Amino acid sequence: MDIRIVMSAGVSRRACRTGFGLALSLALAAPQVASAGAVIAATKSRKAKPSAQPKRARAKTAKVVAPPLVLPPQSEPASRMIAWIAAEHDNGGLPYVVIDKQAASLLLFSGKGDFMGVTPVLLGVGIGDDSSPGIGAKDLADIGPAERTTPAGRFVAKFGRAFGRQRVIWVDYSNSVALHAVITTHKSEHRVERLLSPSPDDNRISFGCINVGTKFYTGTLTPAFQKKGGVVYILPDTKSLDDVFPRVRLLPYVSAAVAR
Repeated sequence: MDIRIVMSAGVSRRACRTGFGLALSLALAAPQVASAGAVIAATKSRKAKPSAQPKRARAKTAKVVAPPLVLPPQSEPASRMIAWIAAEHDNGGLPYVVIDKQAASLLLFSGKGDFMGVTPVLLGVGIGDDSSPGIGAKDLADIGPAERTTPAGRFVAKFGRAFGRQRVIWVDYSNSVALHAVITTHKSEHRVERLLSPSPDDNRISFGCINVGTKFYTGTLTPAFQKKGGVVYILPDTKSLDDVFPRVRLLPYVSAAVAR
């Protein structure tokens, strides 16, 4: 018995200590205890009862899907090469690039053949489609201008280390041909300016390696080739496309077979 309830009923402190006072206290306090219990029960009932109003569903933010890139018009050799790779699945599921030396441009595709972007490139100052024998073992100072060619052909490329621990995409390791971000060590070469120039005529400056802009290299090319590498197709300067890639001659027949 809570003495505070008894006192609120008007019973004196002395009466509460006697049997009559106790009985009277019980009689007077009982209705109030019952009333208090009802209030507590009602309160618990209200707390337990779920809200009748449903919670508002959170609005889901729709993912914005970027539209696919549209392949810009290409030279006739580049168009044939791209069509043949797609028809033959020659890339074997790996991402790949097609480098058009005459246009000084690089086109990047995913392993599924989706076009991922185009960027200008810097190439070897020498005009030609073959690497000089033993050039990979020579010091740079011993390589003459005519030997500084970017070879044409199909190459399976992977990341690796070059001189000075620089990480590059090795296109032709034995002949020291790599694909990497543009080098700005020698300011007099104006390599960045050459990349930004609208004409491909001034894009011949390297010892044979392929240079691309740093943003494209780190943001687009590197993520594509990071896991398993890729395939690099370099179109010729002086030779015909069919001489470097004989199987491209079969493109009309392959396309006809696929269309059936």
